[in-house]
Amino acid sequence: MHFPIFTAATLALTSAVSSTPIDPRQATTLNAAMKARGRSYIGTALTIRNDNTEQGIIRSEFGSVTPENAMKWDATEPSQGQFTWSGADAVANFATQNNKQLRCHTLVWHSQLPEYVNQITSNATLMSVMENHIRQVVRRYKGKCTHCDVVNEALNEDGTTKDSVFLRVIGEQYIPIAFRIAAQADPNSQLYYNDYNLEYGTAKHIGAMRLVKLVQSWGVKINGVGFQGHMVSEPTSTQGTVTPSVQVLTKSLQDLASLGIDVAYTELDSCLNVPRCVGMTVWGVSDKYSWIPTTFPGEGSALLWDANFQKKPAYTTFLNVINGQTVTSS
Repeated sequence: MHFPIFTAATLALTSAVSSTPIDPRQATTLNAAMKARGRSYIGTALTIRNDNTEQGIIRSEFGSVTPENAMKWDATEPSQGQFTWSGADAVANFATQNNKQLRCHTLVWHSQLPEYVNQITSNATLMSVMENHIRQVVRRYKGKCTHCDVVNEALNEDGTTKDSVFLRVIGEQYIPIAFRIAAQADPNSQLYYNDYNLEYGTAKHIGAMRLVKLVQSWGVKINGVGFQGHMVSEPTSTQGTVTPSVQVLTKSLQDLASLGIDVAYTELDSCLNVPRCVGMTVWGVSDKYSWIPTTFPGEGSALLWDANFQKKPAYTTFLNVINGQTVTSS
């Protein structure tokens, strides 16, 4: 639950699926199918590896890439004022060279944060450090980041703002301040708040709406909310929440879209039911590199290609649903 941004693509993807063959008259790759439906992209998280098979799939199937870890604070500024760009540059260069959208992820998050940040107790110091970090990252990738997750996972399950050094030292206003700095550094990037468990129409969902309104009340740009969509298809889940219905998922998206912002999501049917759901990102390509088995044992890998880079039945189901075909689950 604590690894952004989006994972499993449809409820069918994490269960046994039978599907009809791909209709040759329909789009035959995921991104082409999404664009044919009037959406912006389907994307994947990307770690640059010496794996030509994985990169070949990304080139042919996806329209957007998100740095899996390379653009997080501990990777880009491990020591105060000392930036390391090699990992993030590699992902950005891959996006540019292959004509992919780039979702920059993430600027402000309580996790994967260097200890020097957590030790700051002065409001003025933390404001300066946060502003410098955001400006340095956003300016370096200005014109390359089509979307940017400015603030990540700032909410508790009850909708209150999560404890962090940013909340303790600056207060909740760190959120609109972060968006303001990012907007000044790159006025053209689409700026997002990103979180998990927003799908259920509960207090956390209401909290996300509150944060959007807070940023808007400052007169600051916020373009969208990212729904992480870490879900399993089962009557009860290890997280204590039953997978919500399509109706609940759709309403959760519509509620936030009603605030004049876009949403990006993975639950396919719900996304396609909401005009302002611009795209979806799956957190990885192949089970070979999935983070799920070690973090949530027993829940499977949930990606569209198996460990040998063979398409799973879920891939065909996913593509067919984007193409508007009816599928059946066994």
